Amino acid sequence: MRRRLIRLSLALTALLSAVIVTACVADPPGRVGGDGVALPGVAATPPMGWNSWQPFGCSVTEAQVRAQVDALVSSGLRDAGYRYVVVDDCWNASDRAEDGALQADPTRFPSGMAALGQYVHARGLKFGLYVGASDKTCTQYQGVYPGATGSRGVETRDAATLASWGADFVKSDWCSSNGRHEDQVEAFTAWRNALRTVGRPMVLSINPNSGVAGTPPGQAFDWGGVATMTRVTNDIAPNFQSVSTIADAVGLVAPRTRVDAFNDPDMLVVGQGLSASHARTQMSLWAMLAAPLMLGTDLTRLSSENVATVANRAMIALDQDARAVSGAPVAGDAEVWSRAIGQKGLAVSMTNRTSKPKLISVSLASLGLTGDTVAGVDVWTSKRYQARDGALAVRVAPGDTALLEIV
Repeated sequence: MRRRLIRLSLALTALLSAVIVTACVADPPGRVGGDGVALPGVAATPPMGWNSWQPFGCSVTEAQVRAQVDALVSSGLRDAGYRYVVVDDCWNASDRAEDGALQADPTRFPSGMAALGQYVHARGLKFGLYVGASDKTCTQYQGVYPGATGSRGVETRDAATLASWGADFVKSDWCSSNGRHEDQVEAFTAWRNALRTVGRPMVLSINPNSGVAGTPPGQAFDWGGVATMTRVTNDIAPNFQSVSTIADAVGLVAPRTRVDAFNDPDMLVVGQGLSASHARTQMSLWAMLAAPLMLGTDLTRLSSENVATVANRAMIALDQDARAVSGAPVAGDAEVWSRAIGQKGLAVSMTNRTSKPKLISVSLASLGLTGDTVAGVDVWTSKRYQARDGALAVRVAPGDTALLEIV
């Protein structure tokens, strides 16, 4: 990912991309939580891992999570970089313990969460848990799971409990139609402050969007001073339209991304019904966004083809590039994105959103490049494309994406 460029001014390219993006969605003055990052040192690059919600929902069990842990190891996905194992909503009992602490559902998690955390850690992985940011978890708020065990007002206690179980990651979900900005800021800031003082480094992932009408709060405000990962949109669905729409929305706020503060476009739904071309497109766009890569599928059923897609080394290297900046559409073209990588590198993606093969072209000038010797190598196919007449052009299959490293 560190290939030589011909007469490239990356600083100018990055500046132009930022100007284009910020012209589309202007952030309010300042970031929620201040100009610094929420939890320094927990995520120099976007977190990668697995989340239980898409495959198992509210029926998730200890046995299922352990099977996913084993699959992460046996498939090679752990060694590819997928390290966080996050148990989403419904792991908890419907009541707190007598001392007010959160506790695991005794039927579905009979060994308890500390034991599960130990199982995860023993296999070289990291452990994550879901909490409700308001007075209920999401399923409790929706009336499909009993109790009211949200963390509002007891964030410090709950952070200490999760730390005692060995948690490395906290997903805090608003999930309430009471979408007052002040309430959300108070709740998520309380979680940030609790994690700052608990004595154990933990990623804080927040979702301020569920149940809130209009522009999602994750897009309307820059939460980078409060959280490590911020969901920008509502939930993803396993189809090409959802993948494309979410990528477009996250691209509008690309300048917010930096070390320890990432825009979260939701889970990778590879293995949930996406075609092979659509799976490549999601992986490509998420990598261009410098997005967290959280697998949302049953890994014990993931095909070898899908494993190869999400474990593509070049794609992961792009996503995990230490520069930690997000790509953005080139000159407002949703089909063509560019992203600055490394010290002197550039990646360009070309996505065919039509139902027929399409020749997609991008001018070198729009990329800040000049010279007939410029070429791009597609990281999916290893095919080399030489610039001609001041442009790079690639024929892309329907719903697919070519992702070029400029050389």
